[in-house]
Amino acid sequence: MQQLLYIGIAGFFGALARYLLSGWTTSVVDGRFPLGTMTVNVLGSLFLGFLYTLSVERLVLPPELKVALTVGFLGAFTTFSTFSLETYNLIREGSIFLSIVNIILNMSLGLAAVIAGVSAAKILYGGQ
Repeated sequence: MQQLLYIGIAGFFGALARYLLSGWTTSVVDGRFPLGTMTVNVLGSLFLGFLYTLSVERLVLPPELKVALTVGFLGAFTTFSTFSLETYNLIREGSIFLSIVNIILNMSLGLAAVIAGVSAAKILYGGQ
């Protein structure tokens, strides 16, 4: 039961972080492209790769902290369902090119961010 509480608290902060960062990014870049969602997805991927590598290869994180950060915070922070809806709306509006760009950038930058997070953790804390 305590683990669920940790996940919920971390999820609360992850959702707030997503809302604030996505909103700020959208306000800075005026346009139809959903850059705010992509930003949180890429950063979430980076952080998840980093935390995963640290917890598996270097640091022994308490299980409660690991689950709170990955499932709670990052689960609420990343926005794959929003990405899917925004892509659908781009297609529905006839912006096929932007929808394809959105898919390619989110997927490739998300994967690159996970790789960068894994690499950063290995560089900072040693590892293969």
